[in-house]
Amino acid sequence: MTELLVLFAEPAAWAALAALIAMEVVLGIDNLIFISILTNKLPEHQRERARRIGIAGALVLRLLLLATVSFIVQLTQPVLTVFGQGFSWRDIILIAGGLFLVWKATKEIHHSVDPTDHDGDGIFEAQPSSASYAAVIGQILLLDMVFSIDSIITAVGMTEHLAIMVIAVVVTVAVMLLAATPLANFIQANPTLVMLALGFLLLIGTTLIAEGFGAKIPKGYIYAAMAFSVFIEILNMLTRRRRAKKKAGGA
Repeated sequence: MTELLVLFAEPAAWAALAALIAMEVVLGIDNLIFISILTNKLPEHQRERARRIGIAGALVLRLLLLATVSFIVQLTQPVLTVFGQGFSWRDIILIAGGLFLVWKATKEIHHSVDPTDHDGDGIFEAQPSSASYAAVIGQILLLDMVFSIDSIITAVGMTEHLAIMVIAVVVTVAVMLLAATPLANFIQANPTLVMLALGFLLLIGTTLIAEGFGAKIPKGYIYAAMAFSVFIEILNMLTRRRRAKKKAGGA
């Protein structure tokens, strides 16, 4: 306890905590979009519980990884060399997770573009699909592991104080918990945003694969592009609503 008081008596510690929380919240957006997309495919009475389990899994995995910081550091050491390119366990996990995201997003986009081939199982349908609850939870926890490893390695690179990492992770997961249902409901109420969110998952998956192969893509560019896309889509939504109101008034 005394060590914590001494640590947080330093302004630098508060600055590091604020920067790490901001970074972790931004990284958590990827996780949250995936959770929202998957849980919206469940019957309504199961969605809230599935989101909580998914976010709780993200918290548990992050805390477990923090408890083994020395193990996390080892994940960045090359364990495999292919054609002169070294791959660490982190690289392998990022590539596998990225491929899974690309596959999942592509599958959902195909279902939505051509739902007739899938017995009405498109994500734009009014009724949720018959997605298995256990399968959805399993997929969420699988991607939780990928995002958690990326998140904790980022945290280790930003600060050496475990207490700051733990606080940042808990605050980030609390934000995710508060934002999960509003985000999922907003996506569900605006079908065109589902396609945009799936496009984000494709982008995130491709980025994970690129990072796994050693190509460093600044995250700021990715999230700036995502924010700009959301801004344009919001303008489109406002335009459609005003036209609908004008048409209704004219009728």
